[in-house]
Amino acid sequence: MHNVTYVPKRLLEFRNVTAVAGVGYTPFTKDSGVSTLTLACRAVLAALEDAGLTADDVDGLATHRVGDSAPPTLVGPALGLSDLAWNLDQFGGGSVSHAVVGQAALAVAAGLAETVVCYRAINARSEFRMGGTGRGVPVSPEVQFQAPYGYVAPPQQFAMYARAHMLRYGTRAEHFGRLAVTQRANAAKNPRALMRTPITLDDYLASRWIAEPFRLLDCCLETDGACAVVVTTAERARSLRRPPVLISGAAWGGGTSHLSLAGTDPTVTAAAALAPRLYAQAGIGPEEVDVAELYDCFTYSVIVQLEDYGFCAKGEGGPYVESGATALDGRLPVNTHGGFLSEGYVHGLNHVAEAVSQLRGDAGDRQVPGAEVALSTSQPGYILPATSALILRRA
Repeated sequence: MHNVTYVPKRLLEFRNVTAVAGVGYTPFTKDSGVSTLTLACRAVLAALEDAGLTADDVDGLATHRVGDSAPPTLVGPALGLSDLAWNLDQFGGGSVSHAVVGQAALAVAAGLAETVVCYRAINARSEFRMGGTGRGVPVSPEVQFQAPYGYVAPPQQFAMYARAHMLRYGTRAEHFGRLAVTQRANAAKNPRALMRTPITLDDYLASRWIAEPFRLLDCCLETDGACAVVVTTAERARSLRRPPVLISGAAWGGGTSHLSLAGTDPTVTAAAALAPRLYAQAGIGPEEVDVAELYDCFTYSVIVQLEDYGFCAKGEGGPYVESGATALDGRLPVNTHGGFLSEGYVHGLNHVAEAVSQLRGDAGDRQVPGAEVALSTSQPGYILPATSALILRRA
């Protein structure tokens, strides 16, 4: 059973009051050939079309960023919106990707806005590569202490946590590889995915080193693209074009940084503290989740979240994956679209959109039969001491 934690009554009243009414994408590519502003507008309009709405229905916009950004103050005018009632431009990268949707839902529930489109536009392959050069202000002031040692890129940083997990619990490269193989099999069923050619464990083991213990196939794709989701009241969503997907729980927060204010155990992420709040808010436990879209910047990120969100005991994430539990026909299908490893990296929001598709029952060949409850998560709190997650439910 999940841990019981206190949730304020007013937050419980937020359960199932709002819904995702539409999702939209641009193509995922290695070179979009357009600006992040153009990508953002295209994704927002696609999500509105999916919901049966137009830009005239929008009174709120929300996004998150680190490095590149298409802020609401630019996207709004580009869409012809002259009087937004509410907007949000959240700094924090993938860690806050789901907090943006949660805050949009709170704004709708509070009556500050009626229709908020959350989006992320990113040219992460052709322009500002994650952890690459050409940036202005660093993501964190801690970078100044890492840079002299060449320790600045996300694969280097996450590799340290992965190695700690391997040393403490016996997690093996084959566990990481099995996850990569499984998610590629899912991507093969996804027409949007950048990488659809199936891979084997031997292919994984033969891929080149990036930062030990990470190989190339442990790392997410660098992607140009955009994704958007429409948030409105559950009542209004029921009258729109697509089946609504209810927002049952939305939690965000943070704790200690593993760099300058370290916790006692590098194999435990901020998700472990957030999970009880999220489950209590939604009124469920991990055993009731039918499908999970877990932030997979690296294979290890999924394994540690399987533990910290309560699907298996600490240290058992690797064997859990190896057992086949996370495959489409397993106990807990994970990253059914292929995830960031194979579909594309849109900094968190394409996980939310895929969870919505699964609960609407329109995910095609990768559909999980009878899916009613989905967990979708952000970066679990390494590097930046923040994380966020959503529990979504079929209406």
